[in-house]
Amino acid sequence: MEYLLQILLALVVLYVLARVGSIVVSRFGLPGLIGEILMGIVVANLAFGDWSLLGSLGIELPTPGTEETGSDVYHVVYALAELGVIFLLFAVGLETKVGDLLKSGRPALLCAVMGVIVPFILGFATIMAYDGNTNHALFMAAAMVATSVGITARIIKDMKLMDTREARIIIAAAVIDDVLGMIVLAIVKGMADSGEVSIVSILTITLQAVVFVLAVMAFCMWGVPRIYDYFEARKKAKEAEGKVPVSINKLALALIVCLAMAALAEYIGLAAIIGAFLAGMIFADHAWEWDLEHKVDSISTFMLSFFFLNVGMQVDIYALSDVTLVTLIVVILVLAVISKYIGCSIGAKMGDRTLDKSSLNIIGFGMAPRGEVGIIVASIGLASGAMSQDLYAMVVFMSVLTTIIAPPIISRLFKRKYHEEYTILPDDRL
Repeated sequence: MEYLLQILLALVVLYVLARVGSIVVSRFGLPGLIGEILMGIVVANLAFGDWSLLGSLGIELPTPGTEETGSDVYHVVYALAELGVIFLLFAVGLETKVGDLLKSGRPALLCAVMGVIVPFILGFATIMAYDGNTNHALFMAAAMVATSVGITARIIKDMKLMDTREARIIIAAAVIDDVLGMIVLAIVKGMADSGEVSIVSILTITLQAVVFVLAVMAFCMWGVPRIYDYFEARKKAKEAEGKVPVSINKLALALIVCLAMAALAEYIGLAAIIGAFLAGMIFADHAWEWDLEHKVDSISTFMLSFFFLNVGMQVDIYALSDVTLVTLIVVILVLAVISKYIGCSIGAKMGDRTLDKSSLNIIGFGMAPRGEVGIIVASIGLASGAMSQDLYAMVVFMSVLTTIIAPPIISRLFKRKYHEEYTILPDDRL
C-alpha cells in the first residue's frame, strides 16, 4: 500500500508540474513541450543541502555507465514516457497512408541518407580534433546522426498540418533515419567492442529492418483492403439474414496491434516507435471512420508529458561549471543543428527539385531534434566504456537543447508558409 501511494504521489506531482510548465510556456507562443522539458530539468536539479525534489518523490535516476537502473518509481515514470511516445507515433501512423508516404519516397530517402552522412562526418571530425580517440569520435558521430521523430511529430500534429508535403517528407525521412541510425549504432558498437566491423551483423540488421518495413507496407496496400472487404461482406450477409453482426472493439484491436508491432520492432533490433508508426499505417485508411485518432490522442496526451519530463530530467546543470565543457557543448550544439539542416535540406532538394526554400527550411529544422534517441546512443557508449563522462554530458545537453530550440523554429516556419491555415474566416466564427 505504501509503495503504491509513493508512486501515485510522484505521478501527481510530476504531472501537475508538467502541465504548469506547458501552460506557462504556451502563453509566450511556444510549444508546450518546451515547458515540460524545462520542468524536467528543474525537477532533476532542485536541491537544498541534503534535500532534493527527486529524493522527496522517491525517484532515483539511473547512473550512466553503471549497473544501477534507478528506483522503482523512476521505472514507472520511464515506462509511461516510452508508452507515450509509442502511442504518439501510432497516432502519426493513423494519419499517414502508404500511398502518401510513397509519394515522398525519393526526397524522404535522400533527406534521411544525407541527414546521416553530414552529421556523422562533422561529429567524428570534431571529437577527433578534440581528443583523437576513435571510439569517442564514433559514438559522438552516432549520437549526432539520431533524430527524434516524436518531437517534430508532436508539433505537426498540434498544428494539424500532417497532410502537408513537408510533414510527409519529415515523417518518412525520420522513420528511414531511425533505421539507418540503428545500423550506424550497430557498426559503431561492434567496432568499439571488438575493434573490427562484423559484416554479417550489419547485413542481418539491415535485412531485418528492410524486410520488416516493406512487409508492413505491402500488407497495408494489399492485405488490409481484402480483410476489410471480407468483414464488410460478412456483416452485410448477417444483416440480410436478420442476424445481429458481431461487433469488434476497434480501439482494443488497434492497441493490441500497436503494442505487438512495437514489441516486434524492438525484438529485431529496431526502435519500438518504428513498429508503432507502421502499426498506425495499417489502420490509416479507416482511422477517421472508426474515430481512432481522437481515442488514441486521449491516451497519449497524458503519457507524453512524462516523456518530455524524462528528457529534461537527464540534464545535470552542475556540469556547466566547467568552462571547457560548456564551450564544447556550444560547438556540438551548433554543429548538430547545422549538420542536420544542411544534410536534410540538400537531400530533400536532390529528391524533389520543386521544393522551395521555405519547404527546405521546414524539413531541415524538422529533422534537428535529437531527443531521447541521442541520449540512448550516448548511454550505450558510456556503458561499454567507449565514451567518457564529459562526452556523455555533451550529448545529453546537445540532445535536450536541440529538442528545446527546434520546436519554436519549426512552428514559426510552418506558420509563415501556411499562414492561411491560421486565418479566422467569417464561417469559422461562432
